[in-house]
Amino acid sequence: MVEQSPRFEELKVRLPEPVSGVDEITTVLGIPEWWPTGSRVAVAIAHGSASNMDDPVIVELAERLTRRKFLTLRFNFPFGEAGKKSGADSMEVMERGFRAALSVFGRDTTQAPAHLVLGGKGTGAGVAAQLATARLRLAGLFALGYPLHPQDKPQKANAEALYRITAPMLFIQGTRDRRCDVETLRETLRGVGASTRLHVCEDADQNFKAPKRSLRSEEDIRSEAFDVLYDWLETITGEV
Repeated sequence: MVEQSPRFEELKVRLPEPVSGVDEITTVLGIPEWWPTGSRVAVAIAHGSASNMDDPVIVELAERLTRRKFLTLRFNFPFGEAGKKSGADSMEVMERGFRAALSVFGRDTTQAPAHLVLGGKGTGAGVAAQLATARLRLAGLFALGYPLHPQDKPQKANAEALYRITAPMLFIQGTRDRRCDVETLRETLRGVGASTRLHVCEDADQNFKAPKRSLRSEEDIRSEAFDVLYDWLETITGEV
């Protein structure tokens, strides 16, 4: 029997229309061994406003999930493709970029996933949530640091998208994330109709890092977050 192993393919995807001189975005498709056997679950992971798809957190997460039999996709938003150091595209542009990236899953209908999970880190999680309000058949939505409000302004929380989502949701939140006060998020989720789960990472900021005075390492925090996400994915999709 020939042994297979996970493989990662870099693919270019054309945008519906050029944005800031960018007419295509880069994606990386993580294909697990023996795909498309099993539950055929695909996980798309969007990056935040201060990085691109090569954010170490997103790269590590995609690689871990691919090794655990999930088809994964990480990709650049147009601003990430253009190499902008700060500032994201408009929500409309990012949604179009996300949709364009998702087209990669349908390039070969014989290997298309049966279940789709959207997620992201920071701003990417916000875009994923907005996209989840559309007519997409989703198994779930996850957020690694949900951008609930402007920095240090929990009184200006905006959770409109969350109230319109029907798929199960997972929020993995650091206690030092200045764009998401944990108690404000907890109170918000009480009013959400869909099934939700909140996991709090002590001492973690929006990049899932702890201050030097903390006894927690970055590796410990990431492992905690990724294990929680994996367990949740198993629960909502039946993947083993």
